[in-house]
Amino acid sequence: MTDENPVRYERRDAMAVVTMNRPAFGNAQNSAMTYALDDAFSRAVDDDDVAVIVLAGAGKHFSAGHDIGTPGRDVGVEYPRRAAILPTHVGRAGADGRLTREAEVYLGMCRRWRAIPKPTIAMVQGACIAGGLMLAWSCDLIVAAEDAFFCDPVVTMGIPGVEYFAHPWVMGPRMAKEFLYTGRRVGAAEAKELGMVNRVVEPERLEEETFRLAGSIAGKPAFGLALAKKAVNQCEDLMGLHAGIDSVFGLHHVAHAHNAEVSSDSLAGFDPKAMRDSVRNGRA
Repeated sequence: MTDENPVRYERRDAMAVVTMNRPAFGNAQNSAMTYALDDAFSRAVDDDDVAVIVLAGAGKHFSAGHDIGTPGRDVGVEYPRRAAILPTHVGRAGADGRLTREAEVYLGMCRRWRAIPKPTIAMVQGACIAGGLMLAWSCDLIVAAEDAFFCDPVVTMGIPGVEYFAHPWVMGPRMAKEFLYTGRRVGAAEAKELGMVNRVVEPERLEEETFRLAGSIAGKPAFGLALAKKAVNQCEDLMGLHAGIDSVFGLHHVAHAHNAEVSSDSLAGFDPKAMRDSVRNGRA
């Protein structure tokens, strides 16, 4: 492991700022980061003086997605399980280990964070790719810099989309298909047209606008905000979000198992360079 502090936490008035802190790797998510994020969110929830939580990424990019090849990749490392009642993935062979791990550190964590009883805002600049989408989509609101772009290129690996499969709900079914089939980038302006993000601002105004939005929320009654959030989340789930994500998570792992059977590994041999090339090819 090379990262001592994969997440930073700070208070700004009534706001908690949770910052992914692996800028050298585009804030790629390993398990150390996932659990550090959960610790930070839990700290913010337990602090009665925190009204709004802002999720940010240090450096040029919000998040390049899951860690598939940095020196800090930690797939086989044991962490305290808390997202679901599951056995450890460590030492479990094949699909058993993969599904158990991803049900905990990816899908399970995103569902925990979506249910946080305080408003959450993702502050997105640069790349928001694959697993980065899951983090942003778990938040209630998204403020994006004009240079932000969103991309889920994992169909290139033969995988139907990331684990927290909210695509049809956040961008509509037809755009979700185009987004996945082509692997193309969706820029901030287009994302706002689709309803994926709330606001788009100049990069130099990203923090200012995010904290102004957070401040306009922070003075509302905490219980009222929690109920409003729960109301909208329940309606999304009645529209099929929860059940849809469950069903697609199974397809996601069929793809991993197929790759492991017919290629060199569960990612079809893709490494970080191959995925960067895929994202670059998605500019069109």
